[in-house]
This record gives sequence, C-alpha cells and structure tokens, in this order.
Amino acid sequence: MLVTALHLFPVKSLGGTKVASAVVEPWGLAGDRRWALVDAAGELVTARHEHQLLRLTGEVVDDDTIRITDRGDGASILVDTPLGLGPVPIGISRLPFASPADVDVNQWLSERMGTVLRLVWQEDPTLRSISGARGGLPGETLSLADAGPLLLVSEVSIAQLSSWMAAETDEPDIADLDPDDLSDAEAQTPPAALDILRFRPNVVIDGEQPFEEDDWPQVRIGEVTFRTTMVCDRCVMTTIDPVTIAGGKEPIRTLARHRRWDRSTWFGTRLVAEGTLGTIHVGDEVAPLDGRGVSRRHAEGRETRGK
Repeated sequence: MLVTALHLFPVKSLGGTKVASAVVEPWGLAGDRRWALVDAAGELVTARHEHQLLRLTGEVVDDDTIRITDRGDGASILVDTPLGLGPVPIGISRLPFASPADVDVNQWLSERMGTVLRLVWQEDPTLRSISGARGGLPGETLSLADAGPLLLVSEVSIAQLSSWMAAETDEPDIADLDPDDLSDAEAQTPPAALDILRFRPNVVIDGEQPFEEDDWPQVRIGEVTFRTTMVCDRCVMTTIDPVTIAGGKEPIRTLARHRRWDRSTWFGTRLVAEGTLGTIHVGDEVAPLDGRGVSRRHAEGRETRGK
C-alpha cells in the first residue's frame, strides 16, 4: 500500500492544500490546524454551522506565515504568526487561551463571511492533551484538530462507500438518523461521486480491503510509526460539498446504514506518531503493524511457517 495524497489544513474548518511531503510533529503535521476562528465571545466557529467557511482555503507560506484565499473571487490575505500580542480567552476544548491575529485579518474575514470573526493561533501545541476518552495516552498532545493529531482515510474504503450509495438510493433513512448530522435534510439527489476532501484527511492511501484500517493497532508510513487512537466519528461536515458548498444527507445517510455504532457513524482512523519522527511523502509505503512495531504481514508469515 502507498500514500496517494497528503493534505494540510492550516486553519481549522477552512479548505486546505495538497502537499508532496509533510513533517511529522508529536501533535500532528507541521502547519496543520494551528489556527482557528472564534466569534466575538471567543466561542469556536466551524463550517459545521458556517458552511461558507469552506469557500476559504489556507496555505502554508513559510514557518511564520499562512495565506488565506477566497475561492469566490481569488482575493487573499497574508497572516503572520502573532508576536507580542497577549493571549485572549477562547472556547476551544482543553485550550482556554490563544493568540489573536492582526486586526486587519479579522476585518477581512468578517467582511467576507458577513459575521464577526477573529482568527487565533495555538502558540504552544504541547498544552492541549488528547482526551483519554478519544484514545489519548498521558503526555500525548494535539493541534486544534478535534480529537487526534492526524487523520488517515483509504481510497478503497471511499470506493466501497460510493458503491453502497449508488446501490441504495431507494433505501429509506434509518429510523434514528440524527438531523444534526445532515446539512440539508430535504436533499433528494445524492452526489454522483464523493470527493475525498469531504472527510478532511491528512493522509490518503490506496488501501487493499475496505475499512481494514479500522483494525490496525499501528501503521508505519515511510519511516514514521503511528498508533491508532480511534476510528473517526463523522459529522455534518461530510455532507457539505467542499467545492460547491451544497448540503445534503450523504454520505452520513449511507454510512449510518453500514457503519453506525454508539449512535455515531465512522470513517477513517485517527493516528498519533510514536518514537522517532520524520517526514512522510506521497508515494511512501504504508505498512500495518501488530501493536508491537512488527509488520502484520511478517507476523502472519511467521505464524503460518510455525504451523
């Protein structure tokens, strides 16, 4: 198996960019989700409610700068890492304070989105722990991502989901489908194909069997080993087309029929780096491990030879 794409999302809930390689840090990929948007009261603002945020994209320029671009008209603004500005209180889980961006950046964002927004930066990513309920171990931290430092999805799993969708267009919704997970509960026409960006992955792999990644205790990508913290529970964000911003029911509607437990739907896996860090690349080999750092294929081979 191979890595087929890598994505960075510098600003939480904004669109991101494809990259050929990415540096792995303990809290995620370098440049990924260190910025977020809050409202005038400091509460987190995401595309779950403000869908038009997906019209904006974030791109890493250098270690100290990102660029935010409005895909609607191509206008953009450079954002520098805050220097000398005191932290402001915010409502992000396990992060009570963050550093604010310059006033002109906030004005630019607010005017384009039609609501008061402030851009804030996570200065110290070692302060935000991964919740134990989400598979975190003591000392493990993360960026401003929801629950894990890095998200992996596979193309073969997307293909299986798309096949289910195409075959089940006439099937009724499950009885307890949560309306909060749908961006347009009245939508009747499912998308012809699923854009993998609906799932906002950092790492995309080709895969061999659908959803096999659920059961990997560990995985080595290139030279870096990761531990699986949990399968990723999915929300309304997946039902928003990242290009057209159109809402709908899919893929939550179909996922709920096949991959629903604990009253949530699940797709992709969250990972945290272990041991020696490094850089991962598009084209890197992906090797599932058995939880002891041993290739599962090698372990299976030894077991077969021992019989």
